[in-house]
Amino acid sequence: MLIALLFGTFALALLIGAPVLIALGLASAAYLIGADIDLAVVPQFMYAGMDSFVLLCIPGFVLAGNLMNGGGITDQIVRFGNALVGHIRGGLGLANVTGSMIFAGISGTAVAETASIGAVMIPAMRKSGYDAPFAAAVTAAASTVGPIIPPSVPMIIAGTLTGLSVGKMFLAGAIPGLLLGLGMMLTVYIIATKRGYPKGKWAGFGEILRSSRGAVWAILMTALILFGIVGGFFTPTEASIVSALYALIVGLFIYKGITLRQVPGIIIESAIGSGALILLVGMANVFGWILTSEQIPQAIANAMLSVSSNKYVIILMINVLLLIVGTFMETIAALIILFPPLLAVATQVGINPIHFATFAVLNLMIGLTTPPVGVCLFVAGNIGKVSLAQVSRAIWPFLACNIIILLLVSYLPQISLWLPGLFYK
Repeated sequence: MLIALLFGTFALALLIGAPVLIALGLASAAYLIGADIDLAVVPQFMYAGMDSFVLLCIPGFVLAGNLMNGGGITDQIVRFGNALVGHIRGGLGLANVTGSMIFAGISGTAVAETASIGAVMIPAMRKSGYDAPFAAAVTAAASTVGPIIPPSVPMIIAGTLTGLSVGKMFLAGAIPGLLLGLGMMLTVYIIATKRGYPKGKWAGFGEILRSSRGAVWAILMTALILFGIVGGFFTPTEASIVSALYALIVGLFIYKGITLRQVPGIIIESAIGSGALILLVGMANVFGWILTSEQIPQAIANAMLSVSSNKYVIILMINVLLLIVGTFMETIAALIILFPPLLAVATQVGINPIHFATFAVLNLMIGLTTPPVGVCLFVAGNIGKVSLAQVSRAIWPFLACNIIILLLVSYLPQISLWLPGLFYK
């Protein structure tokens, strides 16, 4: 009865449009009141969920992304991507994906990437003769690369929840992220060829060289973060502070897109965004404690293992479950609630924890572009001035591509484990 009250309240709150943070809070409160448990446990478990040194890197990476974006990095990345692939059929679509792959090393979040790249690319694609739903769909789909290629906010949270090495998870996401980007570029090319979308003129090696001077600072930021952590020079939290300082210097003195007067506003904006995210982590910890006390994770594990103990079947079941959950639940909430119990199932049947973390995060990123609750679909649709239904129809070829990459990463562990194995002995 209490479990029905918990999930019923949560589902109802989501249906009426409440933010996930509020939905989790209302559901938790309804359960605690029904179970006659003192509501004082709410702040206790919220604080316990937020009291993590690793979580401190979220504000740093968010600030670094906002500083770089405010400094004009998006235009530089788009220019470089267009110089590289703009002359191929569907060139602007390919440049959109290329830009997202480069931008991935800055934002670490798919929604920020959709908004930043989309604001530039969607109007440009529409003006060049691309269908508006297609332009929005490409932008939304490409944004899912962001949280796979490091730095990745979801991977930071996954590491916080389970004690897994964030550095190893960052490395594990690099090759799957590249595969995801290349797969989407192939999808764009096939659709563009079929529909006769335009191609630009060859910009020449001179333009590639000139545009690379702007984009290289984004690539260097990713390298700074990755090799700094892997090389043992700093922790993920320290890396986030270094990257924020790097972004400030680049934005002020190299791109000159921001001024010192704008910096306090960017810091406040970053603090608000980070605060909302960390509050969500805290509230989800309360919800997770309730699930644990009701032995829901054990029930999930037992249900899966009762069907099969074969790890390949378990991988399939986990992927199906996460794909379904991703269609209606916000990524971070789903990660916090489901990641620990599913990790326990995975390790029990011999799946490497880093491998599991990689395909689980990839799976939930796909959920950001899956109707009906794909957040990136809403953002891209608003920029492109098209309905959710139109974007949803246009996104299906990209979803199919992403699911193929997901299956490859799920069933070929070395795709995600090769780089961590190379750097961590």
